[in-house]
Amino acid sequence: MPESYQNFIGGKWVPARSGETFESRNPANTDDVIGTFPRSREEDVVAAIDAAHAAFPGWRRTPAPLRADVVRRVGQLLAEHKDELARLETREMGKVPEEGAGDVQEGIDMAEYIAGEGRRMFGETVPSELRDKFALTARQPVGVVGLITPWNFPIAIPTWKIFPALVCGNTIIFKPAEDTPACAARLVALCEEAGLPAGVLNMVTGYGPEAGAPIVEDERVRMISFTGSSVVGREIASRAGRSLKKTMLELGGKNAMVVMPDANLELALEGALWGAFGTTGQRCTATSRIIVHKDVLDTFTKRLIDQARKLRVGYGLDEGVQMGPLINEQQLQTVEKYVNIGKQEGAKLLLGGHALSEGQYAGGYFFEPTIFGNVNYRMRIAQEEIFGPVVAIMPVSSYEEAIKVANSTEYGLSSSIYTSDVNTAFRAVHELEAGITYVNAPTIGAEIQLPFGGLKATGNGHREAGTSAIKEFTEIKSVYVDYSGKLQRAQIDVEHHSV
Repeated sequence: MPESYQNFIGGKWVPARSGETFESRNPANTDDVIGTFPRSREEDVVAAIDAAHAAFPGWRRTPAPLRADVVRRVGQLLAEHKDELARLETREMGKVPEEGAGDVQEGIDMAEYIAGEGRRMFGETVPSELRDKFALTARQPVGVVGLITPWNFPIAIPTWKIFPALVCGNTIIFKPAEDTPACAARLVALCEEAGLPAGVLNMVTGYGPEAGAPIVEDERVRMISFTGSSVVGREIASRAGRSLKKTMLELGGKNAMVVMPDANLELALEGALWGAFGTTGQRCTATSRIIVHKDVLDTFTKRLIDQARKLRVGYGLDEGVQMGPLINEQQLQTVEKYVNIGKQEGAKLLLGGHALSEGQYAGGYFFEPTIFGNVNYRMRIAQEEIFGPVVAIMPVSSYEEAIKVANSTEYGLSSSIYTSDVNTAFRAVHELEAGITYVNAPTIGAEIQLPFGGLKATGNGHREAGTSAIKEFTEIKSVYVDYSGKLQRAQIDVEHHSV
């Protein structure tokens, strides 16, 4: 019998009020049911918001260093259960255990980093224009926040949101992706074990229109942090805007890696393979476009095809597997659709292009590593996010053309250039339209101590991680203390306040 999971509301594990459930299945073997989960609806979300709203006054009054201590303990528990969680990620999401462990490590790193911010959370102290007056800023929590997370990093992305939100004094409604609720439930259980007070963190599982939308609509939720598609992000921004609530959106990407003639080709090939096919291409930072100078195009292309052909696809818990399945049938169909679009547009299919469904692949959502050549930047496969193991090789004749092609999409998350010329590298840092630029590394691999996010349709200007996380999950208050003992009128020009 598959395990039966529940929502976490007000410090208690409870079923959906309707009694309805849904299943989470292994994308490598759909006969493997990981568990059943509450199919939450508005009444469950309202109960969770009630609990968070009630818990907020006590949690905000808890000193930030003490709030941070709880987060630090969660990080320690993540470290203790790292292997277990990595295997669960392989089973529920499909990534190989090495990647799953890396995902958990991101959560451990975030706990360690953001816990330190509990003793910082800096404001500013500035001189006043008046005598005997003190002027400063202080950070205060936003209130009840709604956190809606995707399935591709089922531990890391929730911790990127939950941990800073907690340290800053907010209470939380957490809605994880319906494809990876077991990972989310395990994370929440560790937060409970670490001693988080009842009602501070609440989790409801279910589908976006049924469990996500009510979080966005409820006016008591003062902030929404969402990671997912640009289509859904635009809808959230529109709905949240009606009640003027804060939104932090981390959306799609169509990331480009530029390979110049003076690049270390061995390093560039290694980066391209990992950037394009790591996590089966299911990353918002995946290297989905490789812009290659014509001087090295033939050599680079041939060698990339040779190396991609050798990648072993399969269930991540099987020995030697390097690339797992896609997350679900819908994503498999999306990848197939874009392969057909690429062929119809005149791109040359150089490798792959087919779903894998026979033998060991039966019952799973597997797809071959796929490489297109002769791709023009106007083609849909060069413009639209595919979210699968499909990469487009795009030839260019100059650095200037490479930058033009790289900047030609509506997205601007991550970018990369391989070159041995320091001048070219620094030009690219300034000219690539992206929130992240790597030099001599692929487009993936964020570190938690720097801001994460992008430009254009990739988001709405906010950033996760780094000190930006504290800024996002707090409101600034300006404070004036007048100890003169008399009325001093601001904005009144009395001989420029006289020296």
